[in-house]
Amino acid sequence: MINAQSLGFRYGADTAWLFRDLSFSLEEGQTLVLLGRNGRGKTTLLKCIAGLIAPTAGAVHSSGTVGYVPQHFASPFAYSVSDVVLMGRARHVGLFSNATAHDRRHASEALELVGLQAFAKRAIGTLSGGERQLVLIARALASEADILLLDEPASALDFRNQAVVLSMLRRLSRERRLTIIMTTHEPTHALEIADRAVLLHGSARGEEGPVATMCTESKLSELYGLSMRRLDYRSGESQTSSIVANYASIDR
Repeated sequence: MINAQSLGFRYGADTAWLFRDLSFSLEEGQTLVLLGRNGRGKTTLLKCIAGLIAPTAGAVHSSGTVGYVPQHFASPFAYSVSDVVLMGRARHVGLFSNATAHDRRHASEALELVGLQAFAKRAIGTLSGGERQLVLIARALASEADILLLDEPASALDFRNQAVVLSMLRRLSRERRLTIIMTTHEPTHALEIADRAVLLHGSARGEEGPVATMCTESKLSELYGLSMRRLDYRSGESQTSSIVANYASIDR
């Protein structure tokens, strides 16, 4: 579904590499999470995968259509929420053609998936940052993309809506075989939904592997430069895990 070969990126010949010689493959229905501190190249790598910018080295090959969800969205016009989501149907609507009832149904179903159907007639500019992020996710889902790329989709969401989005993404990867790549500052999100993870350490160093191998206490402590602990919780038959940071471990 996605194959990245020896990817590298830097902004100029005289600048340092953000990452280099990074390779990974992702199959249909798998989820990959990109982790790293600010400025380590998570968003840049996501844009290279999306084809929005060209990598300095290496190449990315994908065998499906891509839906991209940016971290920020500012509309110059007072579009309604339903109109923004309907934009996701652009590749299905012919040039100079109007959206059909079929297109509108897909847009409505996408809004329902993210829990914002009641907001359909609201102007996008009247929504909170977290609500706008959910609208962008709905727009990508309405496109019926095979691959979903999300840049920090839960960063502006409260804890409940984070759980809603993560649960939805996990369900879509399993039921619809949607392939997902997302950036996040929360390693716990990787444990919740990911099959694989990329750790971007900076200084051109990156590593990729199964999430259980990448999201260990030792690797995450090295990645973020402070002590990280994994806590496991069991409720009945289910178990969940969280990653917590010891902020006192920072050398002040």
